Amino acid sequence: MDSPEQPQIYLITPSEFELSWPTEMLARVLDAHEIACVRLDLATRDEDRISRAADACREVTHARDVAIVITDHVVLAERLGMDGVHLSDGSKPVRAARKLLGPDAIVGSFCGTSRHDGMSAGEAGADYVAFGPVGQSALGDGSTVELETLQWWSEMIELPVVAEGGLNAEIAGLLAPFTDFFGIGDEIWSSDDPVAAMERLHRAFV
Repeated sequence: MDSPEQPQIYLITPSEFELSWPTEMLARVLDAHEIACVRLDLATRDEDRISRAADACREVTHARDVAIVITDHVVLAERLGMDGVHLSDGSKPVRAARKLLGPDAIVGSFCGTSRHDGMSAGEAGADYVAFGPVGQSALGDGSTVELETLQWWSEMIELPVVAEGGLNAEIAGLLAPFTDFFGIGDEIWSSDDPVAAMERLHRAFV
């Protein structure tokens, strides 16, 4: 993914959804907003469930010329027609994923709050790194990414960066000058109207 002039939307699916969800809700959001990439981020480890969900999401995204990556399932990524993989375990798996998927696949790495892991991921061949959470979260040890980390990255490193986790309009407005993509998922899926929720969040960083 190339660095845009202003932050673009990197859409993260819910961890669980019905197989009708992509055509009913994902399609609505993609049609209403310009989305740079979708990440299939399922909690299940059931291969059949993952495969069917991937097929449904891929049909919706590719029909709209939107790239789709899958979280962690490197071996399944190519088989399921994904455009790449998002690795949730820092920089360690990046080199192996790149070797398996080849130079044209998208390989992204979630590096938590660690600038060092982000740099290591880039050196290993990642196309982007993701830092998070940027807002308060009960996940992990409760730590959040410091503004200074994203500011330093935007000034010193060319590799595109995704800011995600605990976003709200205030945080998005603050971080907009220092990130290439906002990873948005539960922030809108927990709403009764995800399209409207995305619009409210999007207005904060355009």
